This record gives sequence, structure tokens and C-alpha cells, in this order.
Amino acid sequence: MPVPDLPVRQLVLVDLLSLMLATGPGRRAVVAVDGPDGVGKTRMVAELVALAEHVAGREVLSVAMDDFHHPRALRYAMGRDARTHYEDAFDHAALRSRVLQPFRDGGPVVPASWDLEEDRPLDPDPVQPSEDALLVVEGVYLRRPELVGEWDATCLVTAPARITVPRGNARLPHRRVPGDDDPAHPANARYTGAQALYRQQARTAPPTWIVDNTDLQRPEIIVPDPDEPQWFEQG
Repeated sequence: MPVPDLPVRQLVLVDLLSLMLATGPGRRAVVAVDGPDGVGKTRMVAELVALAEHVAGREVLSVAMDDFHHPRALRYAMGRDARTHYEDAFDHAALRSRVLQPFRDGGPVVPASWDLEEDRPLDPDPVQPSEDALLVVEGVYLRRPELVGEWDATCLVTAPARITVPRGNARLPHRRVPGDDDPAHPANARYTGAQALYRQQARTAPPTWIVDNTDLQRPEIIVPDPDEPQWFEQG
């Protein structure tokens, strides 16, 4: 009986995982998976980690930047515009002290610090990665200048804002307002504006790989040419 063809998405993810697994062989390495809200980063990273259990000879684990927010009072202390989201939303010091530094030092990592929805601290049990583990950190704004030195490689997951904004909003039906699938709607300004600020700052840190995730069933891996910055400028 012929073996059925694998879906295009799974084949692409196998290729992407192979690229990531080649990062820092024989030692612990960190890959950042970056991209705007609603682009599909979280699902993609979960699929890569699950796939690694079957095809990789190396441990792959993941951490989400969403688990390293600042408390609500600090996030909104200076307002709720695009700049405050970019500058104040995330606790990079906690990410470094709980995850990145101990991971580099060969110790265990604590994979979260703050519950975004309940606005309270988190203190999960430490996780001890293997000596040559690959850590995937997933989130927004990861190629910002103050984080560039933390990564061995970066992957930008991208799609146009007309795709990512409706996808992102669909995850939060209780917050929907009429017309907010339009990226230009005022309800989206905090996030689309923050992405615009970020893209300006990240232009000097081109990603190692880009995944065009516009079509969830047929993503495409692109190894970017740093002289073609339009790939980095999609919303």
C-alpha cells in the first residue's frame, strides 16, 4: 500500500526543525522565534517541540515570552499606547535570570515568571535541560537591540497585518469590537503601532530564517538576503 503524502506544513516544519537542530551542535543553544501577534508562532513552536520528540536526537524545549510580562500596573503606568507596549510590556530581566543565564551556565531553568491573565507571579518547578539541549524562546520583539546577543539564531514568522490582526483577535472573542479585523482600527493601534516601532529597531538584526506563515497549510521557509529588508518589514 502506498504511503500517503505528508501535508506540506509538516514537511516544512521538518525542514525548519532540521535548520534549528544544526545550531550550536554538541552544546546548549538558544533560538528565538519572533513575529507579530496572531502570526502563528505559538502553534508553530508547539509543533516543532512535538515533532522533535520523534525525529530529533537532541532535546528541544520551549519558553514563551508571554509568561514573562511585567505586572499590569507597571505595563500601564505610562499609558496604553504603542510605545509603552513595546517598552514596558515584558520583563527581560526575569527572562535572563530565570531562563537564559542558567541555561547558558548548564543549570535548570524556571520557565515562567508572571501570569498575564490573572496578573500574579508564577513560580513553576525548575526544568533541567540536557547538556546539548536546544531552547526555543517564542514571542514578540525578540530581535530588539537589547536582546540580540542572547540568541544563537533567530526565526521570524511573518504574514501581512490583514492576516495576523484577525487571527490574533479571534483568540480573544470577549475583547472584540465591531470592525476590529481592520489593522487600521483604533482598537489595534497599541499592537500594530508597537510592531512598527519594533521593525525600525530590528532592521539591524536580520533573522537567520524567515517563515512566511500567511497560508497556515503551506508555510514557506526563506533564508533572507540582508540586502532585501522588505522581508523584515511585514506587519
